[in-house]
Amino acid sequence: MTEAARQAAADLDAAMAQRGQPVLDRLVALLDLENIEENIFRGVSPAHSTVRVFGGQVAGQALVAAGRTVPPERKVHSLHAYFIRPGDPSVPIVYDVDRIRDGRSFTTRRVVAIQHGKAIFALSASFQLVEQGVEHAETMPDVPPPDDLPSRQDSMREYIEKLGPAATMPRPIDVRYVTRPPWEMRGQGPNEARNQVWMRADGVLPDDDLLHVCVLTYASDMTLLDSILVRHGVYWGFDNVLGASLDHALWFHRPFRADEWFLYDSVSPTASGARGLATGRFFGQDGTLIATVVQEGLLRVIPD
Repeated sequence: MTEAARQAAADLDAAMAQRGQPVLDRLVALLDLENIEENIFRGVSPAHSTVRVFGGQVAGQALVAAGRTVPPERKVHSLHAYFIRPGDPSVPIVYDVDRIRDGRSFTTRRVVAIQHGKAIFALSASFQLVEQGVEHAETMPDVPPPDDLPSRQDSMREYIEKLGPAATMPRPIDVRYVTRPPWEMRGQGPNEARNQVWMRADGVLPDDDLLHVCVLTYASDMTLLDSILVRHGVYWGFDNVLGASLDHALWFHRPFRADEWFLYDSVSPTASGARGLATGRFFGQDGTLIATVVQEGLLRVIPD
């Protein structure tokens, strides 16, 4: 083993020690925005951020800002968002909430995230009073339970020297791959454009419905575009892949807890024009369909 590989292994062991409740508590603190004026909130990024703000973070914080202006009995049922500019993790993000409508059953909010005087992200979210109606849902795929699968960090152990910070960054979300991890499928293909992982917040969350929805929103930006890359046998860090989230939509169907296991089943129906489309379904461990997501991402694969 080379010295670089030994150091990478040591970094991974240190990262695995930085898991669980303390890391999750930092995410909860990150989502607890400062209310600096009516309809205006301020959030920050973690100290270990990369060169740009993680998309799931800004989406989760924007949804917190919207939810703080809505009565708690109205639950968020959908959001639609655009990523406009890369976020700067070194400075705070200001969230400006526009109270579009307060109806008898539905409430609509629009949020613009601002840095350096410019919009970096825009979100529209809709909230609804709980109502009864017709019920049906797709069934969950037949997959192994999460406790039978290795952690994401263990799955990466043979590849840590190449993956670098992606393998060692502390993560508040526990991820277990059902399908083969995309870094193991490099150079193969064409493969099925599908990625399946079990996820949960790596600890215990407070009993706050809005917080659980915002944590799932945060997690929904993880692994989704992998369903596109795995189709072509390329992956971040190994190949010259440049990517970014362009837009993101989420629909929340049923109550859930983000600190309990949920299956994230994502597929990509198409990719073209340096963009790829991915759709995902979230299932609770009991098979309940809890949410659906769609995202388009910028993906440029540059030949060596």
